[in-house]
Amino acid sequence: EAVRRVLLVGEGNFSFAASLCGAAGTRVVATCYESEEEACGRGRAAESVRRLREGGAEVLFSVDCTKLKDYFLPEEREFDCIYFNFPHCGRKAGVVKNRELLAHFFHSSAEVLTEEGEIHVALCNGQGGTPADQPRREWHNSWQIVAVAAGAGFILSNVHPFKAETIRGYKCTGYRSQDKSFSIEGALNHIFTRSTPLLYFKPMICEIELESRKVSFQVPRVLVDKINRGFLELNSNHPVQTVKEKLTAELSQAFPLQNTDCCLSLLHQGHLNDICHSRIFWIVLSPEETPSTEEMSNGVANAVLFSHVDFCRNTAKNCCVNVQEGSHVSNQYYLRPSLLPCARAIVQRGAFVPRTVHILSGPVFRKCLITPYSMPVFHEMVFVCAVNRDTEDSCIPMLVNSIKTSIHSLHQTVSGFNLNISLQEATSFETTELNDFVAFESHLSKIQYFICMETDSSGSCEKGSCVGIIRTELVSSELVAVFASLNLDLLAMLICGISDWRMLWTSDTRFLRQFPRGELRLFKSFSLYPPSYVHDVSF
Repeated sequence: EAVRRVLLVGEGNFSFAASLCGAAGTRVVATCYESEEEACGRGRAAESVRRLREGGAEVLFSVDCTKLKDYFLPEEREFDCIYFNFPHCGRKAGVVKNRELLAHFFHSSAEVLTEEGEIHVALCNGQGGTPADQPRREWHNSWQIVAVAAGAGFILSNVHPFKAETIRGYKCTGYRSQDKSFSIEGALNHIFTRSTPLLYFKPMICEIELESRKVSFQVPRVLVDKINRGFLELNSNHPVQTVKEKLTAELSQAFPLQNTDCCLSLLHQGHLNDICHSRIFWIVLSPEETPSTEEMSNGVANAVLFSHVDFCRNTAKNCCVNVQEGSHVSNQYYLRPSLLPCARAIVQRGAFVPRTVHILSGPVFRKCLITPYSMPVFHEMVFVCAVNRDTEDSCIPMLVNSIKTSIHSLHQTVSGFNLNISLQEATSFETTELNDFVAFESHLSKIQYFICMETDSSGSCEKGSCVGIIRTELVSSELVAVFASLNLDLLAMLICGISDWRMLWTSDTRFLRQFPRGELRLFKSFSLYPPSYVHDVSF
């Protein structure tokens, strides 16, 4: 079994370190800023140091917590946990000096902490400046610990009361650099973990098979980290895949199902029906041969990306041809903005069995203003069923009720709060009331119904809660196609309590660890009280 290495800095009388010594699977290294002679002059310190050494712990003196790597050999700089209880510069140092101490400490700790290690900082009530402090100090009068830690790449992942009475033999000391205790009533222990580094994404070439030939294209910059993520693969434990699986399982009890995901192309070509052209990610494939592996590694692509105003600054250097909106050339392609055209194609080909529900799912791509519930890529799930015209009125309620039952079932396994799922007619909505998922469709008259989720008692479909649409199209004099489109990402967010779509797409393992295979749970944020800034900018 691996030994957990624990480092304690700024110890006063070593009573806290002594309480940890002897724990199974733990190796303690206890340090203090003072010399051994000064430290052991404090009451009970000499006894605690003796207990530590007898227990196999390492005790170091005259250690500056802002230069930790200087005291350990390279192979010894891997600590699983670092404790700093009630840090203080000494005497009457003010908040600015103590902020500086913490800032240097966090930077120093980053050099000796394992990748998944934790930093525990205990502070007196009010010092941290977070909402967990009761009462909470004014920001400028606090130690601003979350912002200070963020400067060194750490996030506050947990905070809980510092219960000194539960720590055997612990006694606080060091009031104004003296051997005196101080009040720790209401003190809090702040637990920090590393944040994921801000990644710089290099230009990415995507190679796919299109019409029996291999083609490659440069991925739009905003989508570089979102292409080929594999959320909907069979062995995925991502909540989006779990939502899809459970919806499919519930629906299979009411309808025979047929999955047609395997034949869906990432690129589409040709005329765009019902689609706002300025919201499309355009791709134009050049007629040259596909570049070699060496050329691709050097960033040479046989594709040119065309973006409109909102992305042109980021991608202008990649553009060498001007494609006018609405123009149609034989080699003009775009990333699929919806799976509904694929569903229509199935119906038009007659490749369906009446009353069998065909299921299509996959990521779709749309330019948009990024908000917590609006995203340039999400996973769409489309149900399509062809029925006789005389059974249309009964088929739509049956399909919708099955979808509603499935969502209710998912929600009940995760949360206890009330959920209302309603089917509302399109005529009762203004375009401005709809979230981006629905407002994308430029011809709203073709949408018959909206599927809305409400978690409040107002009875209104609030922005962000419209998770799907229902539409019908006449196939022949006898057949009508019923299409139901769901935003799986938005469903997963609302069911699991995820407040920002970027968290759903994070690569941070702390997110996926919360969702074991096939299970949906309420998401617990691992970054508490992140600093928020509001700036007025003028040019």
